[in-house]
Amino acid sequence: MTKYHAEHTWVRTETDTAWVGITVHAQETLGDIVFIEFAETGKSFEQGTVAGVVESVKAAADVHMPATLTVLEVNEALRADPSLANTDPEGAGWFYKVQLSKLAELDGLMDAQAYQSFAG
Repeated sequence: MTKYHAEHTWVRTETDTAWVGITVHAQETLGDIVFIEFAETGKSFEQGTVAGVVESVKAAADVHMPATLTVLEVNEALRADPSLANTDPEGAGWFYKVQLSKLAELDGLMDAQAYQSFAG
């Protein structure tokens, strides 16, 4: 199941483990991504807090966590090749593998159809 946060991040869940990244809309708005500053593995974040920065040729943007979680792993392939966030932002361009802390928060996030309407 994939859910979307208003700050243009997504979370794809498998039980209480999930993957987090930026949306296609965020990637299109930013343009060519050239650098990503990741949060540290093992660090915990509350929903909506900043957990990294994406830099593109146009701008820099904060990465907001879509739910309360702990970072288990960062995508080393994305660190080595930030362009994966451009070519496959909701697949191979994932940012974090995470442990969710408050599964009920997912109920407050948008599904794909609601997010498409929101993002325009």
